[in-house]
Amino acid sequence: MAASTASPGRMPALYLSHGAPPLADDPVWPGELAAWSARLPRPAAVLMVSAHWEEAPLALGATTTVPLEYDFWGFPERYYAVGYAAPGAPDLAARVRGALRGPGTPVQDLPDRGLDHGAYVPLVEMYPAADVPVLQMSLPTLDPRRLMDVGRKLAPLRDEGVLIVGSGFFTHNLAALRHAGPRPPAWSSEFDAWGREALAAGDVDALLDFGNKSPAAHLAHPRTEHFAPLFVTLGAAEDELHTQRSVIDGFWAGLAKRSVQFG
Repeated sequence: MAASTASPGRMPALYLSHGAPPLADDPVWPGELAAWSARLPRPAAVLMVSAHWEEAPLALGATTTVPLEYDFWGFPERYYAVGYAAPGAPDLAARVRGALRGPGTPVQDLPDRGLDHGAYVPLVEMYPAADVPVLQMSLPTLDPRRLMDVGRKLAPLRDEGVLIVGSGFFTHNLAALRHAGPRPPAWSSEFDAWGREALAAGDVDALLDFGNKSPAAHLAHPRTEHFAPLFVTLGAAEDELHTQRSVIDGFWAGLAKRSVQFG
């Protein structure tokens, strides 16, 4: 993969598909995430927006000791023993509050809320030393336009060395996978192909209206929380959409793991 094209001192903005805890056992995906982070400039901090934290008003998580939220059930015990003792990012939290301050964007602090698996599962692979400060921010809504506006307000943080990461899954319908065969189901592959083309064309209007414009949208995302973080990323990178590239693609258990970098 080519090195980042971001301006000197400016971090890229990412949307990644994060996987479930067994991602760590996949023979390919952890290496793809590690190679991606190795190509990025070293971040001063990471601001994570995960599909697994919806909270309104918009909330900021722990900023001192950062615990983990084992927000999954029925997995082998070893997945609940995973640790990731990343430093907190109180200075970043203050900057986020300042960036979002204004009518219609209240911010609350939930200092006991740790990193959920949408945040720490990819970070374990990308920054395994857990030496980069991390702050998780909630999704205050699933409305694409409102999320894109949040991303616009956060965009200046990229010039301060902050890596903004929207963490979701490019397709996500676990119930429908129960009836899937060994190949990715058509609804997953068709949505992935449509999304790839829309991103390549910089067609933000189509992406914002993906529920009506994309094939199989309601099967690919019967609930849209896993696609929603993309719009925070799009807002944070609105002036660099022409730089987008899919760094990771393919499928994992039938779900599209497309992951995209801007800048």
